[in-house]
Amino acid sequence: MFDALASLLVFDLLGLSAGDRLGAALHFFVADTVKIFVMLALIIYAMGLFRAMLSPERVRDYVRGKPEWLARTLAILLGAVTPFCSCSSVPLFIGFVEAGIPLGVTFSFLIASPMINEVAVVILAGILGWQLTLLYVAAGLAVAWFGGLAMQRFKPERWVEDYVWKIRMGQMQAPAADHSWAGRHRYAVNEVKEIVGRLWKWVLLGIAVGALFHGYVPEAWVAEYLAGGAWYTVPMAVLVGVPLYSNATGVIPVAEAMLGKGVAMGTTLAFMMSIAALSLPEMIILRKVIRWPALALFAAVLAVAITLVGWGFNLIA
Repeated sequence: MFDALASLLVFDLLGLSAGDRLGAALHFFVADTVKIFVMLALIIYAMGLFRAMLSPERVRDYVRGKPEWLARTLAILLGAVTPFCSCSSVPLFIGFVEAGIPLGVTFSFLIASPMINEVAVVILAGILGWQLTLLYVAAGLAVAWFGGLAMQRFKPERWVEDYVWKIRMGQMQAPAADHSWAGRHRYAVNEVKEIVGRLWKWVLLGIAVGALFHGYVPEAWVAEYLAGGAWYTVPMAVLVGVPLYSNATGVIPVAEAMLGKGVAMGTTLAFMMSIAALSLPEMIILRKVIRWPALALFAAVLAVAITLVGWGFNLIA
């Protein structure tokens, strides 16, 4: 349906050709824009209904007092299914510390939450299929588990800002006081307006980059430098992804274009994961609660873990 609409607009109305670079790029842009924004609105609305029943305090309370292995598992699973953005990471971090939850478990949550974005997972499945989506989710869960475990080995408590140990949870507010269906509907609609309003420019940017890659990057260049799965392509993808400000949703069109050009699966997954979990804005926000040594260690652990995942998938593929 979306491809047919894009073909009608780009090829029939504008008279461009599918074999032309501009036509291919514009068709990709129109089809993905309509597809992603429709799916984005529907999924955010559904998750908004769920979010109205689950506050950050309840997430914290689910994890509190559990054995470490169970706490880590719950933290990762809750991070994967709860739509908390980076703006929630600081109060959640403070809440986990205040509840006595080990910092290694907290870091596992902070890795899983942006990387395994529930909205992105559904959109990823709709665009790239369930096979790649399940691989991405499995890799994200593994990185969150072992990344948090690695952080815990270095005893990061010594690098937490002093005020975090003293602050209380009073600043964290419940998402919705009205738990009726009408109240949840209003909250879900507001979630769509707020999240789409915050993400739309980054999603469009991601689609535009993907369209340019799809239409203008020669396949011969991709085959020579990225498609072969050479060892350096994965760390290169991780390094390129760090400064890019996007989220797992915005990077999906870029990943789609990369795979369409023949870029190796592990390289593409590493690129997606680095943007989602290692973005500079996320690091800047985390700096409010942890000192530079912990932040550098967190980034290094994630970079190594993501690189290993990329190499592993390239080897298997």
